[in-house]
Amino acid sequence: MTDTTGFALEAAAVGKRFGRRRGSGGWALRDCGFRLPAGRVCAVVGPNGAGKSTLLALAAGLLVPTEGRVTVLGTDPASARARVGFVAQDKPLYPHLTVAETLRMGADLNPRRWDAPTAERIVADGDLGPKTRIRALSGGQRTRVALALALAKRPELLLLDEPMADLDPLARHELMGVLMAQAAQYGTTIVMSSHVVAELEGSCDHLLLIGGGRVRLAGEIDELLEAHVRVSGLAQTSLAPHTVVESRTTGRQLSALIRPAGPLPEGLRTSAPSLEELVLSYLRNPQAPGTTPAEAASESEKATL
Repeated sequence: MTDTTGFALEAAAVGKRFGRRRGSGGWALRDCGFRLPAGRVCAVVGPNGAGKSTLLALAAGLLVPTEGRVTVLGTDPASARARVGFVAQDKPLYPHLTVAETLRMGADLNPRRWDAPTAERIVADGDLGPKTRIRALSGGQRTRVALALALAKRPELLLLDEPMADLDPLARHELMGVLMAQAAQYGTTIVMSSHVVAELEGSCDHLLLIGGGRVRLAGEIDELLEAHVRVSGLAQTSLAPHTVVESRTTGRQLSALIRPAGPLPEGLRTSAPSLEELVLSYLRNPQAPGTTPAEAASESEKATL
């Protein structure tokens, strides 16, 4: 079982460069730093091209950082590979193998930790015939087989790159339940990228928001939400010295998402943001300053004074 007193995944000034692309200098990630405590279910969100897939590939040991250091389960990614499960966006499987042959291959590659009943149950729940070849499966069915392989490995860290993108809503709900059960029963740390933020809100307890190749928000979701407040009032209301993530003025009315730096001006109406509101506000405003876990906790304390 994972040691929940430590960190499952750490990045220190990590950068990854691919050639010399115009505008970005080829940097998919630059100066990324965060610590993910073990046992968490972490949502990785951000726009297309933000660097989410690159970060997961670095953690899986499939890529090597150009600069900085990635630590997985207390060691380097290559040394931790046997304890890590990874499902990539394109779900790479051998097309000529049958479903049963694919699961047997997984058992042969992971003789010490293979959980055959879990793999067989996940496949059977999708009504997949064991003699069906992978090339004959739909995208959603291939996803189910890939998740069966990853979960049967009993990983301490499970990395999922857009795992539910090609599943129907019912299958997404079912497999999300399987993932949550895995986390609860075995203490598995799950890191999952997705564009469906609302889907992650009830399942994840940690957030990494990546934009422009950098980590802009990182921390416990509850703490990040507590560190922000949605306010509305008269347009002429000054929001200084608070950090403004997003603001809009319609006629004489102002609405904004802020990180309070102390007591709020009188006359402002306040409400708590949802995770989706928080994420979308940062994505719509790439210049808004991010926050670290320590900063989030400190600003939340200030707001209650």
